[in-house]
Amino acid sequence: MPGDNNPKGAAAAAGHDAPFRFSPEPTLEDIRRLQTEFAAERDWDQFHKPRNLLLALVGEVGELAELFQWRPDSGPGPLSWTEVERKSLGEELSDILIYLVALASRCQIDLPQAVLDKMETNRRHYPVHLARGCSSKYTELLHEDAQKPEQNLNPAPAVTECEPVSRGEKGAN
Repeated sequence: MPGDNNPKGAAAAAGHDAPFRFSPEPTLEDIRRLQTEFAAERDWDQFHKPRNLLLALVGEVGELAELFQWRPDSGPGPLSWTEVERKSLGEELSDILIYLVALASRCQIDLPQAVLDKMETNRRHYPVHLARGCSSKYTELLHEDAQKPEQNLNPAPAVTECEPVSRGEKGAN
């Protein structure tokens, strides 16, 4: 039921070994319907054009980033935050999800199906045997199926090994 506490999530937050799981409800369709009703009751549909929804989404991502700004990367992170800080984190993540679902709805993108399609694309782009433990973009990984007999079978080391790759920084390497 929406609003119920998630015992698995609470256990994980408390430091227990139980894996985190989302609540089964609300579904993305439920969220879409709730947001649509909320906006319609306030006559806000006129303001919810794709560009406006995208900019609102970006603004919410900025508010989420502020919660993480200037915090150390080491340690347990948000699991060790105060109750007030975690509530703020949940609110910002919720705002992002609501705007994302609204944008997908406005653009008539079936988000769950798009996620399944994208995960299949990612599986092809990042095969486990090439991408495990590697943060390189798929275009930098050597795909066996992309090899042609006439191609050089000894590509540059940066192509076959997972090493930090310069992203245009001057003086890198």
